[in-house]
Amino acid sequence: MKTFLRFLSIVVIFAGIINAQRIKDVAYFKGVNSEQLIGYGLVVGLGGTGDSYRSSFTVQSVTSMLKRFGITVPETNLRTRNVAAVMVTAKVDNLLKPGSEFDVMVSAMGDATSLMGGTLLLTPLSAKNGNVHGFSQGAISVGGYDISTSSGGRFARNHALTGRIPGGGLVETEFSNAQIDMQNLSILLKDPDFTTANNISIAVNAQFGDGTAQTLGGSEIKLNVPSDQQTNLPAFLAAVETIQIERDAIAKVVLNERTGTVVAGNNVKILPVSISHGGLNINIRSYPIISQPNAFSQGQTQVFNNLVPDVQEEGNNTVSIEGASNVQEVAAALNSLKVSPRDIIAIFQALKEAGALTGELVII
Repeated sequence: MKTFLRFLSIVVIFAGIINAQRIKDVAYFKGVNSEQLIGYGLVVGLGGTGDSYRSSFTVQSVTSMLKRFGITVPETNLRTRNVAAVMVTAKVDNLLKPGSEFDVMVSAMGDATSLMGGTLLLTPLSAKNGNVHGFSQGAISVGGYDISTSSGGRFARNHALTGRIPGGGLVETEFSNAQIDMQNLSILLKDPDFTTANNISIAVNAQFGDGTAQTLGGSEIKLNVPSDQQTNLPAFLAAVETIQIERDAIAKVVLNERTGTVVAGNNVKILPVSISHGGLNINIRSYPIISQPNAFSQGQTQVFNNLVPDVQEEGNNTVSIEGASNVQEVAAALNSLKVSPRDIIAIFQALKEAGALTGELVII
């Protein structure tokens, strides 16, 4: 427990040190974003772990593919255990030009048991408007395995129905929306915040002169390109995105009840409060008593299940916090209670209900 709280304190201190970040890490230029691509394809070369005949769409897809090569095979004669129908997805930068490579994800959509050892056949990838912007093909890298034996045994690790093809996608046509309007050049924040937006304007104006940047809201900063920078816009944008700014951190505590993980920001504060922690453990043990009759007595064996409860109460510990200005002080106070991470989650929830926690409480 002490190690956990010490680690939590180290994380918070480190977060305070690296609060100064580049503009490119917290924002992007208007017109520069990512595109989602999707496609339907077939994976071949599976060792009997592909889709069965019950996946009719796989059988139809294989038949249609063979017809393209001049081979006509009745669907009733196809056995597709070495083939699997998959959905191919990718997230690409809209600035990529034709010939650029990108990674793709491959996910089974039928009743296949594993994609290990498979190869994705040439698959067109389209954007949300239906236009095809790229193609994907290649060997699939699966970070797990799922092996079944004839005797009914099974050996599995991680997830074998989703794989990745590094550099398996190829851009065919560029995106039409990948344009930066010099007359309406703006910086857009990934996480809208008025303080951070104002800090960006101040930093840009300090380097390029007053009037270069103007804050339009919590998520947009308009840029006016100086006259001496208009002949080389890429150099100006490169200089802007490397400017160091102070990003405002929201006071937030994130709790994961499934894993017992607690992560708190450096701006979290605790008002004066008294915390009392204790627990009651109840164990009920079974002590069966058997009564065995004598031989030839015509009696019956009787069993009595004697349940004996055992109640243990943990010592109640109380700690008084006169007010904590950062998480290090909170961690030190909770450390004196010698509580587990899951107990810390309950304590933080109680602090929020009592109004003593100044910050946002997020439970995932």
